[in-house]
Amino acid sequence: MVISDHINFTGQNPLVGPNLDALGPRFPDMTEVYSRKLIALAEQVALEEKIPLHKGVYIGVAGPSMETPAETRFLRSIGGDAVGMSSVPEAIVAVHCGLRILGLSAISNLNLPDCPKPAPLEDVLANAKIAGQKMIHIVEGLLGKL
Repeated sequence: MVISDHINFTGQNPLVGPNLDALGPRFPDMTEVYSRKLIALAEQVALEEKIPLHKGVYIGVAGPSMETPAETRFLRSIGGDAVGMSSVPEAIVAVHCGLRILGLSAISNLNLPDCPKPAPLEDVLANAKIAGQKMIHIVEGLLGKL
C-alpha cells in the first residue's frame, strides 16, 4: 500500500523536547506528509509492472501486539486502512527536516474483525517478504523516473 496520509495513534511524537532549529521548525506543516508527486510516480510504476498497489491511510500504534477485533473496527471507523507500529514517527521527523516522502507499507496480514483468524508471526513474515520484493520493483522503477 502506498501511504496517502497517516494518523498518529502511538501516543507519542518524536519532536517532543528541545527543538533543533537547524533541522526544522518547531511545528512543521503536516498537510502533505506524503508527496503527491512521488505517490503518482509509484502508482505509475506499479501499473506498468502490473503490481497491485492500494492507496490508503496508515495508522501508527504503539504495539507490540496485533489488534483486537474491537480495535480494528475502531481504527477503521476513524479512517484507517492499514495499521502498523512504525512509519509514522519516521515520517514526522522527515517532514520536520524538509524531506519529500514516499510511504510504502507491506500489508502482511488481514484483520477481519467479524471473522477473526490468528495471524501467526511466520505467516506475517512470509507475506512481508513477498510484499518487500514488489516494493523493491516499485522503488527501483520510481528512482528511474526521477
